[in-house]
Amino acid sequence: MRKLSMDELGRKSVAAFKEAEKNRVIVVLDNIRSMHNVGSVFRSADAFLVEGICLCGYTPQPPHRDIHKTALGATETIDWIHFSSTAEAVLKLKEKGYQVFALEQAEGSILLGEFSAKNHYPLAIVLGNEVEGVDAEVLKLCDGCIEIPQFGMKHSLNVSVAAGIVLWEIVRNG
Repeated sequence: MRKLSMDELGRKSVAAFKEAEKNRVIVVLDNIRSMHNVGSVFRSADAFLVEGICLCGYTPQPPHRDIHKTALGATETIDWIHFSSTAEAVLKLKEKGYQVFALEQAEGSILLGEFSAKNHYPLAIVLGNEVEGVDAEVLKLCDGCIEIPQFGMKHSLNVSVAAGIVLWEIVRNG
């Protein structure tokens, strides 16, 4: 077994990425504090060819050295927009026909393995703050909640790890 070279990976150029058909998913970041988390979400969004990212509230915005450090160029491929509040972003996405689901442990949440993304396109996924999760007022605006099953003691994941898991499942099953 040998590792593939960069040439063998078939990486898209920025122009080819921009022209490629995207998965009908938008990521909404609800007051994320860490620039590294923001950059990591950009990188996962690029990996799974999502439509874009909404950066809401005090979520850091490119350009910034610490975002670029983890995004590894994904801020150049992924379209993004800033909203002063997550509620504003959710309402705008719903106006455009998106079904909006929060990634949150909540009453009535749907376990990720049981969520059928193909029945909810176009789809927006709200990822919450590292400490507080998705804001309670934003949850009220969502069409539902998706939950990643967890079996250990902590029952929480880093937001960028959770983003990678949920985006992979949605793209894989969509």
